[in-house]
Amino acid sequence: MKKIIFLCLFCVLSADVWAQANSDSLAYQLERKKINNMLAERTSKFGQYDESLSMHTGIFGFQTKKDIRRSNDILMDIVKTDNDIYKELKILLEFRTFQQTQVQSHSKETEENNIGFMNTINRLRNQVNQLKVDAEKQERQQEKTQRLHIAVFIFMLILISYLLFRKSKRMV
Repeated sequence: MKKIIFLCLFCVLSADVWAQANSDSLAYQLERKKINNMLAERTSKFGQYDESLSMHTGIFGFQTKKDIRRSNDILMDIVKTDNDIYKELKILLEFRTFQQTQVQSHSKETEENNIGFMNTINRLRNQVNQLKVDAEKQERQQEKTQRLHIAVFIFMLILISYLLFRKSKRMV
């Protein structure tokens, strides 16, 4: 019966942990996908920047102010994308740290519960053993009392028989 209860308790706790881990890993995967998309966007912007650097629309093949501004705008956009990537990476790392902390705290909680269960089981075993010892003492005491009652009863029978026998001798 105890095994069935522990098995049911384990199943319930496992289902809860699995559901939580599944949702956490889904959020983690979405965050990773977002960062990968941002990295792909940055790569394409860097390609545009490289292309804009090679553009020379000025006279005699020189770059114009417009070319340089376009390159600077693309470069500023790359910097903004990099900053966004750093922010998302920080979120991802914090999420990973949160997951690890959560796993550790859950592990510690489970360990504490297991220790509590073991202590309860040991305490109950000790109580059962003590009750067995007390029951044996009670049985021995009851046997002694029963023997004493039988001895008193036999003594009284003998005494009554003796008195009756003595009385019957006097009457005769």
